[in-house]
Amino acid sequence: MHDRGKKFAEGSHTEKRELRRGFLSARDRFTDDDVQEAERLLARRALELPEMAEARAVAAYVSVGREPGTPALLDALHARDTRVLLPVLRPDHDLDWGEYQGAESVERVPRPGRLTLLEPRGERLGPEAVLTADVVLLPGLAVDARGTRLGRGGGSYDRVLARLAAAGATPALVVLLYDAEIVERLPGLAHDRPVQAAVTPSGVRRF
Repeated sequence: MHDRGKKFAEGSHTEKRELRRGFLSARDRFTDDDVQEAERLLARRALELPEMAEARAVAAYVSVGREPGTPALLDALHARDTRVLLPVLRPDHDLDWGEYQGAESVERVPRPGRLTLLEPRGERLGPEAVLTADVVLLPGLAVDARGTRLGRGGGSYDRVLARLAAAGATPALVVLLYDAEIVERLPGLAHDRPVQAAVTPSGVRRF
């Protein structure tokens, strides 16, 4: 990378770190009631997406802390016999996958230096299992008017998106957010893969 590109990337990373702190701080101010009500609305909005209604398999995740809640959506998808894949964090920060079979199929897994994650019990399907998904739900902190997603910075989902691109897979990419997390512009790089839709408690934003 030439000097100008390197400086741009470094500046972008610094700006992203500051933005992450701001969005996480805002989430910390939500009450338990706020989070539960948002989870109910998010499930309803997400299930109305045509891509979700037609999906045979959805790659999702179990929300933790003050993330926009996913359990109600996971249960609704499972109840309609949609195959739901959940991520398992590997030591190299790539993601393996397992299948969601209801709330009892998920366990708490402490990760050094990270939040305790909720991951599926049972068989590991391998990193390539995500290629079978018709919809991929991506965790995020914000998205902008171009569909650029701001993640937590761990890089796991960058690997997922790269794997999808390398295989020529084109699932619908959807991010679940709170209303104030859709912004006009976020720092991004040319290779960033935009999402097609953001679901918030008040509605769906298409990109």
